[in-house]
Amino acid sequence: METEFQDGKQEVIEAWYMDDSQEDQRLPHHREPKEFIPLDKLSELGIISWRLNPDNWEKDENLKKIREARGYSYMDICDVCPEKLPNYETKIKNFFEEHLHTDEEIRYCLEGSGYFDVRDENDQWIRVAVKKGGMIVLPAGMYHRFTLDTDNYIKAMRLFVGEPVWTPYNRPHDHLPARKEYLDKLVKTEGGNQAVEAH
Repeated sequence: METEFQDGKQEVIEAWYMDDSQEDQRLPHHREPKEFIPLDKLSELGIISWRLNPDNWEKDENLKKIREARGYSYMDICDVCPEKLPNYETKIKNFFEEHLHTDEEIRYCLEGSGYFDVRDENDQWIRVAVKKGGMIVLPAGMYHRFTLDTDNYIKAMRLFVGEPVWTPYNRPHDHLPARKEYLDKLVKTEGGNQAVEAH
């Protein structure tokens, strides 16, 4: 399933290493010179992604296949923008606190765009830009955060296996089993060549 629905994915999902500046979180935050990352690198970090047709999501057989194969029984849709999200400023601030979950975070961008920031194996920030049609799965135990870009709008489908649990565990939460399991998988993916340290 991970290898299906990949055509044109680079048009809706891009990734790059972030700079360290404290400027507005909604800016791209490229390094100088820019350091783009191949999407294969995201796969090595345990991130799964697809490109689907968001204009027809209600009847989309490909979305249905993914949901059935991965057991995503729960679904809802949320608009993240100042006009539609209650307590917008507080929520955006919370989304941008570095955290992990004990389950996968699955997001499918139906409209708009946003940034999912994730840590690589050396604890460097990678910014993953997701646009309309991009679907991304962040593994349980991976530290990450989310922000809108300067367009200030994303309409995203949230998927979950069973009853949803949205609890964020702000860093540090390295003692959680989900974190330990994630790091173990990362070491195996790296072939044991690079030590992964829990900070």
